[in-house]
Amino acid sequence: MRMKKAFLAFASVVLATQFLYAHLSAQTTLENNTNVAVAPQYDTTHVYVAPEDFDRFVASLIATFGGTTTKQGVFTVTPTPSSTMSQLVLTPAGSVSVFGFKTPIPYPFGLERTGYLVTDLDEAIRAAKTTGADVLVAPFNDPIGRDALIQWPGGVNTQLYWHTTAPNYSSLQTIPENRVYVSLDRADAFVRSFLAFSHGNVISDEPQAPAVEIGKPAETYRRIRIESKFGKLTVFVTDGHLPYPYGREMTGYEVSNLAETLTKAKTVGVEVIVPPYKADGRDAVVVRFPGGYIAEIHSVTKK
Repeated sequence: MRMKKAFLAFASVVLATQFLYAHLSAQTTLENNTNVAVAPQYDTTHVYVAPEDFDRFVASLIATFGGTTTKQGVFTVTPTPSSTMSQLVLTPAGSVSVFGFKTPIPYPFGLERTGYLVTDLDEAIRAAKTTGADVLVAPFNDPIGRDALIQWPGGVNTQLYWHTTAPNYSSLQTIPENRVYVSLDRADAFVRSFLAFSHGNVISDEPQAPAVEIGKPAETYRRIRIESKFGKLTVFVTDGHLPYPYGREMTGYEVSNLAETLTKAKTVGVEVIVPPYKADGRDAVVVRFPGGYIAEIHSVTKK
């Protein structure tokens, strides 16, 4: 009996030691991840619209925020056969990759919220996997480089890019926020994974943020704001009981004057679907662009 107890005690010590070494090894690996980010102007919201809405949507973005576009073309941007109109819209408030597929969209493309340009695609994938992300689409070649699609804990999909020739875009006037909705159970896992990958910092973690921000003015919810070289990211931690259109908006755009921006937007067919409201030092609205793209737009009333 004594030998059995001694053996169990020894086994417990061995298991605890193995767990500690594994934890320290994993932590060291996370800390040693290379920072593969480039800059926020190279990170894009992915917007899929019908080909017949493509030009009108692009024009509405430029009319609302200003900026320029790259040359429009038709390409194969997936690892399996497909054909899409494609154009990059570079605005002072954020960059948008626009796709108008002429063929059915291969799975899981169209489910990613954003694309991040990285300095080394293979290293980026290794780092993402180390932090707990899953590779949904293994690396493949596109007309200007290589891509992969990953999924963070909590089910958030992101495309990673590497360009054969490094692009050179102007810095943004304001940094947009990637708006991510995750469940109560997976929020901490998502944040740990993204922070380790991005080398970012938590700017705020508000457990009782005003839920008017997600269409529920009588309630509160948890909101986490993160900043990194990839830009800004806001995590909305909810039970999924969200009124339309919350959760559909992928990006929040900061502008200097919200009223002036809305005036310009409305003249090109942008529809306000959540009227102006105030929260967390912001005046904000949610809008729908021609083609169906939904976004939050805000101006900062206090720092």
